Amino acid sequence: MHVRPVPLILMLAAASTGILVPATARSQTPDLYLRGVPSGEPVPEPLALTMADAVRRALEHNLGLILAEQRVDAAGGARWKALSELLPNINGRAAATRQQVNLTAFGFPLPEGVPSIAGPFNVYDARVFLSQSVFDVHALNAARAEAHRSEAARFDVRNAQDVVTRVSTNAYSQALAAAALVEASRAQRDTADALFRQATNLKQAGLVAGIDVLRAEVQLGTARQKVTASEADAEKTKLQLARLIGLPIGQAFTLADRIQPASAPDLTLDQALERAYKARGDYQAALARVDAALANRRAIVGESLPSLKVTADWGAIGQTPSEALATFAVAGAVSVPIFQGGKAKGRLLEADAELKSRRAEAEDMKAGVYYDVRTAFLDVQAGRELLEVAARGRSLAANQLTQARDRFAAGVTGNLEVVQAQESVALADDQYISALFASNLATGNLIRALGSTEEAARTDTGGTR
Repeated sequence: MHVRPVPLILMLAAASTGILVPATARSQTPDLYLRGVPSGEPVPEPLALTMADAVRRALEHNLGLILAEQRVDAAGGARWKALSELLPNINGRAAATRQQVNLTAFGFPLPEGVPSIAGPFNVYDARVFLSQSVFDVHALNAARAEAHRSEAARFDVRNAQDVVTRVSTNAYSQALAAAALVEASRAQRDTADALFRQATNLKQAGLVAGIDVLRAEVQLGTARQKVTASEADAEKTKLQLARLIGLPIGQAFTLADRIQPASAPDLTLDQALERAYKARGDYQAALARVDAALANRRAIVGESLPSLKVTADWGAIGQTPSEALATFAVAGAVSVPIFQGGKAKGRLLEADAELKSRRAEAEDMKAGVYYDVRTAFLDVQAGRELLEVAARGRSLAANQLTQARDRFAAGVTGNLEVVQAQESVALADDQYISALFASNLATGNLIRALGSTEEAARTDTGGTR
């Protein structure tokens, strides 16, 4: 199978711990972003899945993002409900009534002998009613508050897209790392097998002792066990990836990319912070919630102010539809709150508390962005150095094994030195793959801290949702 390298910007490896969850989703488990809604039916042929494919599928089927998008719709509905207090309200009514009235009961004095009962008679009334708020500080600011909450929900979706992109690339990168460990363990098994056969041949030739063959056989068995364990781990990481991106249940797939070093953005710390404050959806959502709390406070203050509303109706009324005559009424009313039993004061105290909480959350989020970026810069630098050391160590371990095999073949030493060199190679391979994953993890954390994960993925994948 042809395997192509992953686009560098897409290698956003990140650990599943430390996932940044949108503010409105904090009460929910972050596991929502590790699950997807399966879509479609499995096909017989395995899918060749690239990282770009994984990101696209995750952005379409991840459960956390789907729920975040639904919260945008709910916030939009609340906004329209608040706007309805400012927009004209028009209703129509048509009624047909047959009634009999006691005129005396309504205060009509009638001469002696005149019956007080009128009717029965019919009344037909068709009418349109209109009400319009002309001046209402409470309704105006309540609508503004809902508009800010709707804006915050949209920022939450943008943040959720970043989170989903991050966890999907993380899951894909983990699968790649697990696949690399399988390849390394298989190579170590093949080397152990070759050394076992070499030891067997040398013993048959009388050049080495039987203990060397036994030692090589034990090493070969250990290598085979490692292959079995690494293959199982690799399959489990693929299952986690399939769950996250919503693949059809039971769909087989292969990884079409391979693990390689990621490239971190070339930015200074000040540039990174400026970019993060503007791009981070979670921080922008926190600011929008501050604006919403401020507007809500103004709305509550507006409850104590006079409001002006105009109402009108127009229609036709008569004892029969053909005899109905047009009538109308127009009224303007000023409502002046005088005493509400402390209700307004109580709501104002609640609004002040909410405003202080939202401001504290926003300041905490701003500090979090700062520390995320600073930490990511340190991790990127450390990751690069760790990868360089691991690459050097792997090269040295490979040279050590080559020399040990040559010495063993020449009869200069037993294969204990070879076995030790094999173990060094296995450890160096594992350390290199771990260092590569850790370096990519640091790069992914930096890109996520900048708030551009989903945007970067869209650029390299040719467009996602």
